[in-house]
Amino acid sequence: MWRKAFQLALVLTVLAFAGGCASNGSALQTASSGSKAREAAQIHTQLGEAYMQRGDLKDALAKLRMAVQYDDSYVPAHTVLAVLYERIGEYGPAEREYRRVLALEPKSGMANNNLGAFLCRIGKVRQSLRYFERAVKDPFYQTPFAAYTNAGVCLMKLGRMPEAARQFHDALAINPKFPGALYGSARVWYLRGDAFRASAYLQRLESVEQPGPQTLKLGYEIESKLGDTTSARGYRDRLLQRFPDSPQAKQLGQGGAQ
Repeated sequence: MWRKAFQLALVLTVLAFAGGCASNGSALQTASSGSKAREAAQIHTQLGEAYMQRGDLKDALAKLRMAVQYDDSYVPAHTVLAVLYERIGEYGPAEREYRRVLALEPKSGMANNNLGAFLCRIGKVRQSLRYFERAVKDPFYQTPFAAYTNAGVCLMKLGRMPEAARQFHDALAINPKFPGALYGSARVWYLRGDAFRASAYLQRLESVEQPGPQTLKLGYEIESKLGDTTSARGYRDRLLQRFPDSPQAKQLGQGGAQ
């Protein structure tokens, strides 16, 4: 393979010299054309993101498709397009776009994490794990704790609780205040039967962000397991008052956690 690449490089060098001044002009024109294509892709990607934020998904899709037509190697366009396809439930095209990003940046921690998280969300859980492993090997990946956390979530779906706990632990070793890893740790230790340790993680979680319905329901479950009926009632009341329409509130409102 390397020999063919070297031979091709030699051929191109010879052709460049053979072309003389005309070749130089053509190269400059190609570079200019490439620059304009990249600029057009950037503009259409920005427009697509703006439409998405406004909820205009149809126009967003049109702009993003144009972006990749201008420059099929522009990673942000494929990334946003993948997110949009997933949002509208077109999982086949979404996976194609996530994989296109990875093909363009095969060692990227973000690209590997994004594909892994997507595969996990659509039920391809076992396939997803290899991408989280690759993600954390990228020395330039700025948020490896996100990949560790996603791996933990997916391992929980497979019932592999001890491994999931280790992934959350690794995430918190990097970012001790990452909410996703704190919630995951609380949940996994509750499911492993250690409500006391689960409660400790839950308290850490509540110290860094306002609890949502999932957190409040988990708090109710943990405190009920510990036998602290007063604290359990407090979580239940907050859930019913703040998020009365949430699925978690409806579960507790029907007589208890499920």
